Amino acid sequence: MGSYPPLKSLPAFEASMRHKSFALAADELNVTPGAVGQQIRKLEEWLGVELFTRGVRQITPTADGLAYAARIAPALQQIRDASHHLRDQSNHAVRFVMPPSFAAKWFSKRMSRFLIAHPETSLHVGSSSVLLDFDHDPVDLAVRYFDGKDEGLEAVLLYQGQAAAFCAPTYRERMGLNTPDDLVRATLLNDILHAWWEEWLGTFSGLSGSEIRGIKRVEIDQTSMAIEAAIHEQGVVLANPLLAEEDIAEGKLIHLFPDQVVKVPLGYYLVWPKNRELRAPVTQFRDWLLNEASDLAVS
Repeated sequence: MGSYPPLKSLPAFEASMRHKSFALAADELNVTPGAVGQQIRKLEEWLGVELFTRGVRQITPTADGLAYAARIAPALQQIRDASHHLRDQSNHAVRFVMPPSFAAKWFSKRMSRFLIAHPETSLHVGSSSVLLDFDHDPVDLAVRYFDGKDEGLEAVLLYQGQAAAFCAPTYRERMGLNTPDDLVRATLLNDILHAWWEEWLGTFSGLSGSEIRGIKRVEIDQTSMAIEAAIHEQGVVLANPLLAEEDIAEGKLIHLFPDQVVKVPLGYYLVWPKNRELRAPVTQFRDWLLNEASDLAVS
């Protein structure tokens, strides 16, 4: 028996511990669940202990497994960090991820300005509502819509979240929406990722709780889809004004009640790991993005 454990088994073990699943670990590592299970068995044989208790379609870490994972996790992180640092020394790529609605409604029309100013930089842009893991996902910077609280991240507020009512001009005329109380006749397009209708109506309308609950609603799980539905006269959407500004400028939407805006406890933050030294191209892109966002209301 060699002095080192089977090193190929360690990534499989670490991923299985995080996901509590051989199948999800296999997806991450681009192998089969059987291959992950085989690597775990090799490691268990070398260590002489069980690391997981196998059940029907589930695995549970043993006490030995939890203790072993806690001991080797810092070393694996050091290996990742050292390898990425060496690989990235001559890397001019910047990997950036943000929510789909922020990408479509704010970032996309500004992106070319960075590429023109910095043609030497290769920009890799992605959009996702899934919470990413900087330790395991190939990402340098991200925009996240949350409360800004994460001990492992540097977080700079780009835009404080707000909830305001928007609809197509023709929909307002057809439904006679002149005051918040008139929304009792409308269809509320409820973006379930940013659901603030109860608070907004409770603050600005004179409707009772039962009247508010009785208003017709359509539940939508994507912000951009909810805004598009409002553009196509399907109802009234409650959204961040930031995401509606382009459609307002083009006359597709109107801000129904400009003085009735609720400030919400979430916002768009630019984030990156506290323990990571940013490469020069990443720092350059970060500073450019913060400058682009400097005209946004953050208070």
